[in-house]
Amino acid sequence: MFLLRWITAPVRLALKLVLLFLAALIVYYVVTLVQVWLTSRQYDPVHAQAIVVMGSAQHDGRPLPDLRARLDQALLLYRRKEAPLVVCTGYEQPGDHFTEARACKTYLHENGVPATRILEVGGSDSWTNLALAAAKLEPLGDTDVLIVTDPFHEDRSMAIATALGLTPNPTPTQTSPIKGTAVIPYFLRTAAAVALGRIIGFKPLHYIGGLAVST
Repeated sequence: MFLLRWITAPVRLALKLVLLFLAALIVYYVVTLVQVWLTSRQYDPVHAQAIVVMGSAQHDGRPLPDLRARLDQALLLYRRKEAPLVVCTGYEQPGDHFTEARACKTYLHENGVPATRILEVGGSDSWTNLALAAAKLEPLGDTDVLIVTDPFHEDRSMAIATALGLTPNPTPTQTSPIKGTAVIPYFLRTAAAVALGRIIGFKPLHYIGGLAVST
C-alpha cells in the first residue's frame, strides 16, 4: 500500500503539470489568435520607402482574384504617393510559365506604375519572399515598408518583416475575395504559425515548413 501511494503521488503531480502546460498552450494560442485578428483590422498607410506585395496565385501571367485584390491595394497606395517603390514577391508553381512576382509586375505596369519603380523577388513562402525583399531594399536604405497582403496574413508578414530588420506598417487589402466564414481556417492556421514562430523563430519555422513539404 505504501509503495502504491509513493507511485501515485508523482504520477498525479505529472498529470497536473501536463494539464497546466496544455492549458497554458491553449491560452497562448487564443491570445495569439486575438492579436492576429486585431492586426487584420489595422490599416496604417503612413509614408514609407517601399510597398511590399505578398505573392499569391496567378494563372498564365494574370493574377487571380486574391492577388489582384492585393495589387489593387498597392496601386491605391502608389497613386496616393505613400511610397515610390513597389516590391512584387512570389515564386513559380510547378507547371507555371510565370512567377507570381512577374504577374504582379505586369499588372502594376499595365496600370500605370513605371517598370523602374517595381522590383521582383521570387520566394516560395512568406519568410523567403520577405528575406529577398529585405536583401534588395536594405542596400538602398529603404527599410520603412508598407505590407500589402490579406488581412488574416498581415500579422505574420509584419512579424517576419520585423525579424528581418524592416520597419513594417500594415496596409492589408480592403477588397479580399476571402470573406465571411471562409477566413476562419486562414486565421486559425496563421495564428498557429505566429505562435510557433514567436517561440522558435520565424526562420527556423521556414526551414521546418520546407522540410515538411519536401518529405
